[in-house]
Amino acid sequence: MRRKPFGWCNTARMHWTAAAVAESVGGVLRGPDVGIDMVTQDSREISPDEGCLFVPIVAERDGHEFIGAAIEAGAVAYLTARAGAEAAGAREASEASEAAVAAIEVADTAVALVDLGRAARRRLASATVIGVTGSVGKTTTKDFLASVLGEAMLTHANTRSFNNELGVPLTLLGAPDDASAVVVEMGSRGIGDVAHLCDIAQPRVGVVTTVGVAHTSEFGDVDSVARAKAELVETLPADGLAVLNADVPLVAAMAASTKAEVQTFSAAGAHAAADMGADVWADEVVLDDELVPSFRLVTPHGSADVTLGARGLHLVGNSLAAAIVGLHLGLSLDQVATGLAAPVLSPLRMELLSLDGGGVILNDSYNANPMSTEAALQSLAALPADDRIAVLGVMAELGSSAEVEHYRIASLAADLGIRVIGVDAPGYGGHQVPDIAGALAAIGEPAAGTAILVKGSRVVGLERLVKRLTSPNID
Repeated sequence: MRRKPFGWCNTARMHWTAAAVAESVGGVLRGPDVGIDMVTQDSREISPDEGCLFVPIVAERDGHEFIGAAIEAGAVAYLTARAGAEAAGAREASEASEAAVAAIEVADTAVALVDLGRAARRRLASATVIGVTGSVGKTTTKDFLASVLGEAMLTHANTRSFNNELGVPLTLLGAPDDASAVVVEMGSRGIGDVAHLCDIAQPRVGVVTTVGVAHTSEFGDVDSVARAKAELVETLPADGLAVLNADVPLVAAMAASTKAEVQTFSAAGAHAAADMGADVWADEVVLDDELVPSFRLVTPHGSADVTLGARGLHLVGNSLAAAIVGLHLGLSLDQVATGLAAPVLSPLRMELLSLDGGGVILNDSYNANPMSTEAALQSLAALPADDRIAVLGVMAELGSSAEVEHYRIASLAADLGIRVIGVDAPGYGGHQVPDIAGALAAIGEPAAGTAILVKGSRVVGLERLVKRLTSPNID
């Protein structure tokens, strides 16, 4: 993949003073009014070359325990909800630091981070914020949007999966003051989550990728998932844009829930797109031997030939959503096609890796639910290979549908002629192994003509298997 487009930014950031931060969050500044150019909740990300504000979050561990480490790493300021009784080592580290360190006392550090994110959004008043939600495809759509918009606009997008009540404020705080577009993923685990994130980010454009069986252990059923995702389009202003997947009825129906303009996309082909009244669609879609799709992008602005800089037929729809947003914001068809050809992709998603023996790995190990696993199996089946193996971890957070969905995926694999190795995932039946070592033994020495899919939910950590297969001499 090529370098980042000239307008894409994840490094330049807003500049704050400690006093301005304290005012924005209703805190009390103790110490010097230092300059701040970076905000993080992870002390491991701090560099002495950046004026960093450390935000200790109280979760499974109390982030206040890491204030000392943050200061030693070079933080110039920190929030604290432990006024008068700072975390062990913080005061000593501050006194030992050669630079002056500011403490900003607040009632709750997580609430203060949200308030600071709102303040950052106010400073981005001239930027278009694009919110992206859906059961799957959020991150790849974000990557496409960052690449497309970066062809003509100073564009900032969230890193990794910063898509919750902490990640969204951090994304806004990471944008430069003069950003023209900010792309924000919005995840949810319950009704009201997306609405809360919209209250922080105030998006003017909203993209809903799809709705399906994901996180149903929290939501209960797919209809509840749809209600949660619809919160994005419900909050859009009248002069905004809702971008909806015409191929998914639950998403297409969200058009009735927004006062914004609605444009829809379809990856189902010209005839289906016409039947559904889609505004933008992909025609004449073909996959090459490395799963890279090419197609004719058809829009009200004309048509263009596109070769995606990503793998998988299921990513075509995500690219169409990005195309709609780009055209809406004034980019040309040529700029859109160029951006879609070269996104900077997030890791562990549809990576095709070569093995020494001549086989290949399709590394889609970042996460898994029934929709993404089905798409990955279809991609594996499309690879030229003599032997196809799917190493699958559990699909987590499915609630009462877990047994049915694991069985359905196993049946699909059998229909496609794919051997399944389940890693501590008895729901798939068939060949079961307890761990990574067992999976390595079951795979053996992959020969030429072997294609291996690796996919599972984050709790399984199957990226470790990929590392062992590609670097067999590393323990």
